[in-house]
Amino acid sequence: MNNDPPFTITEEMLNLVAEISETLGSIKSVGDMEKLPRLRRVGRIMSIHSSLAIENNSLTVDQVTDIIDGKRIIGPPKEIHEVKNAFAAYEELESIDPYDMKELLRIHGIMMGGLISESGRFRTVNAGVFSSDGRVVHAAPPPGMVPELMSGLFEWLRASKVHVLIRSSVFHYEFEFIHPFRDGNGRTGRLWQTAVLMKWMPVFAWIPVESVIRDRQTEYYDAISGSTSAGNSNEFILFMLRVILDAVKGLASDTQKHINHIDTRVRELLAAMEPYPMSATELMERLGLRSRDAFRENYLKPAVEAGLISLTEPDKPTSRNQRYFRK
Repeated sequence: MNNDPPFTITEEMLNLVAEISETLGSIKSVGDMEKLPRLRRVGRIMSIHSSLAIENNSLTVDQVTDIIDGKRIIGPPKEIHEVKNAFAAYEELESIDPYDMKELLRIHGIMMGGLISESGRFRTVNAGVFSSDGRVVHAAPPPGMVPELMSGLFEWLRASKVHVLIRSSVFHYEFEFIHPFRDGNGRTGRLWQTAVLMKWMPVFAWIPVESVIRDRQTEYYDAISGSTSAGNSNEFILFMLRVILDAVKGLASDTQKHINHIDTRVRELLAAMEPYPMSATELMERLGLRSRDAFRENYLKPAVEAGLISLTEPDKPTSRNQRYFRK
């Protein structure tokens, strides 16, 4: 790709970028996101489930969760394999360099390993983009052009000074336009935009953008088709910026609710504690709780993760002699 991808930055795009940035600022202000591992886990599961569902994977969120947890489920073997591959690929997000084309090939190899023979390699056959109802959205360039087109796209991604929210959306569209792989382009392209956004702001590890795309799947394909017909990626950029804004707003709301919930439960736990170490049974009695699992997930775990209480035997968290005390 010798020329820059065709698109025009508009006032609407700039307004959306500003609103996304402002909302992201409000998320950062609520505290250390690393103290919300459950929220991050839910976001990751939703990203994987949604991106695969767009590709007609029929497994439910609960089934995807069970697979990720290492449990056996009843389902189509190919779809189970897709989930395992996608989870392994998403687990690489924090460590990959999204500006390195070799990394793209490596991640595609993980995403599609055991599903197609050409995993991790550019296609050698003609290909196209199809909607969920089988419509041809776009006929991709000939396979002989793919390596040069992808090399040019990565060169532009690295050199461009355009805001990363717009730049990542342009990359996403151009990636789908080139359609560099025999299969797995959609799920890999969506993951790659997340990777670029995470490099800019790590909080995107918590934001399941793919879930919003799935809710607007028809619009997603229409935006690809419309941009292709127009000869520029403007329509797709606007679509993705609106998707990202709604996903960011969703996380902001969920984060505040989660923190409010944790604050309430943790305050109750701390109020029930004496100056001396106490057992889980003693604390549950003080709180009027019967479920040990509920106590652990809703009270104990958040307090430990927030650094407010400690264990007398930190190396043996499940010990019968375990006691808990306020720091």
